[in-house]
Amino acid sequence: MVTAVVLVTTEGERVGEAAQRMLEIQGVTEVYSVTGPYDLVVMVRIPDFERLAEIVPEKLAQVSGVARTETMIAFRVYSNYDLDRIWSQGFE
Repeated sequence: MVTAVVLVTTEGERVGEAAQRMLEIQGVTEVYSVTGPYDLVVMVRIPDFERLAEIVPEKLAQVSGVARTETMIAFRVYSNYDLDRIWSQGFE
């Protein structure tokens, strides 16, 4: 599993619109509206690295209202959130 963090700058007041469109892209698991120099943080989780080449430049960067993206690829994931989700499956 490949995890990428995509930092997004939007044009003007198009944060909400862009976030909703990004959630429709297969492989995008979360979109966070944040403070600081970026407007959105997009989490992408995909089975193989090659898919990232189509998701970021061909889909995320082409969403209406996106001005710029910057992508970071995770080497390892350390997350209590993910561990809790895995171990609690089937116990709802």
